[in-house]
Amino acid sequence: MALHYNLAKVHAISENDTDFVLQILKLFVLEVPKDLLQIKESINDKNYQNAFQFSHKMKPSLDLLGMTIAFEDTVCIENWTKESGKKKEIKDTYKSLEHHIEKAVKEIKKDFHLQ
Repeated sequence: MALHYNLAKVHAISENDTDFVLQILKLFVLEVPKDLLQIKESINDKNYQNAFQFSHKMKPSLDLLGMTIAFEDTVCIENWTKESGKKKEIKDTYKSLEHHIEKAVKEIKKDFHLQ
């Protein structure tokens, strides 16, 4: 049962094509955790451009899977990069993003028997 993600948009664009839905989920599970690590490294290095790029890249996937809070976290990270903000404030935002993504990935893997 999906608690940390919502497939309504995925089903709407796929016209309930289960193979397409599974491909979207596999791509999410494979790519988003890698992008998340890139964001973490970029924040630690104060590499604002990379943090922006990986946050921006992640946003459509989060939106597609109905992960509203995680989506909002990426918007905050993007805004932080534009303002070259303080590190302390962004760490809490990153932790929230990481938490929501980890929960969704774990749940998707369980729900769809993915590795």
